[in-house]
Amino acid sequence: MRHFIISASVLLCLFLHINYALGTVYEVCSSCEKTSITETISLASPGDTLLIKGGVYQEGEIVIKKPLVLLGIDKPVIDGGSVAGAISIFADSVVIKGFIIQNIGLSYTEDYAAIYISKSKHFIIEDNELKNVFFGMLVEKSHFGRIHNNIVSGEVKEEHNSGNGIHLWHSDHVRITENHLSHLRDGIYFEFVSESHIANNISKENLRYGLHFMFSNNNDYYDNEFINNGAGVAVMFSKFINMKRNRFYKNWGTASFGLLLKEIYDAEIEDNIFEENTIGINIEGSTRINYRSNSLIKNGWAVKIAGGCYANVFTDNNFIGNSFDVSYNSKMNDNKFDNNYWSSYTGYDLDKDGIGDVPYRPVKLFSYIVNQTPETIVLLRSLFIDILNFSEKVSPIFTPDHLVDATPKMKMIND
Repeated sequence: MRHFIISASVLLCLFLHINYALGTVYEVCSSCEKTSITETISLASPGDTLLIKGGVYQEGEIVIKKPLVLLGIDKPVIDGGSVAGAISIFADSVVIKGFIIQNIGLSYTEDYAAIYISKSKHFIIEDNELKNVFFGMLVEKSHFGRIHNNIVSGEVKEEHNSGNGIHLWHSDHVRITENHLSHLRDGIYFEFVSESHIANNISKENLRYGLHFMFSNNNDYYDNEFINNGAGVAVMFSKFINMKRNRFYKNWGTASFGLLLKEIYDAEIEDNIFEENTIGINIEGSTRINYRSNSLIKNGWAVKIAGGCYANVFTDNNFIGNSFDVSYNSKMNDNKFDNNYWSSYTGYDLDKDGIGDVPYRPVKLFSYIVNQTPETIVLLRSLFIDILNFSEKVSPIFTPDHLVDATPKMKMIND
């Protein structure tokens, strides 16, 4: 039997042939024939590949205006020198993979980014580490891209002089997967973005939101974690949204929440975990949303509903150990609560079918009072409040008459 020994360089070239359109390959390093990334880009033809070896490269802003593949070998460092941005892309089919990009300039008039992408298609940004950034990735009017397995971190202290980790504007068909974002203004920010997929990202300890998107329709958000941000996720003025299997955890603050929905229509909120947030889900002016199989655990308010929310359905959710299960500020209601588990339910099940024989009223009188006079929250655990809530339960006056779960589950719902 014959044995073949394949060198690392041959394997790398084979990898390039399989994964990227390969033209001429240039090596760049301090001891190579080519020592400058910028100069090598100017020499390269569309479709060529630059293998950039380990070292520190301080070349100012690197501008790419042709399809190229830039591959970092042994994590080369591109240092912006805290002056401006690092890499700007103005071409289709550009790949940036395997770099450390650091020290991006701070400006009150320019949006400096570690990687800026404008009017590009089929771009790939993966396996990079972006450190001490103003904006991590700023993507404008670009489509059919992939942003995968990057680490993006900043050093923000104030909202007005900080940027976002992954910022998309007027873009579509972008896949953002398995990125880790921290210490930024917003971890991920979308504005006028459609048909995009955001999955398996971790966005934590950001100053404002873990994820923030507006005017962005037909997007999917699956299996992400939003942990200990100023507020978890803000969704505004959008429709046809799918948010499934995400975790919203420890987003605490005087005006914080796991998920804020404002002017949202026709969405699916399913199989998510909202745990230890000031407000689990805060809903304003949102209609035709299905909340299914979510777990709301140890939040201040599990669900807080303001005016203008109609035809929403809450079914098969777990409400466990929340200070308030549901807060509602209107007497009008056509939202439905069916087949949910409520840990504070005290009814009985004589026929043993797993469904409580007495309907559950999740809106307590004290929740209504706190909405009107927030200072009364200090009375939360008092006997007086228990008596108030009981009297409202027996003879509702202030809370919505028809906001009841007629079929409360007796046991926690498991998948």
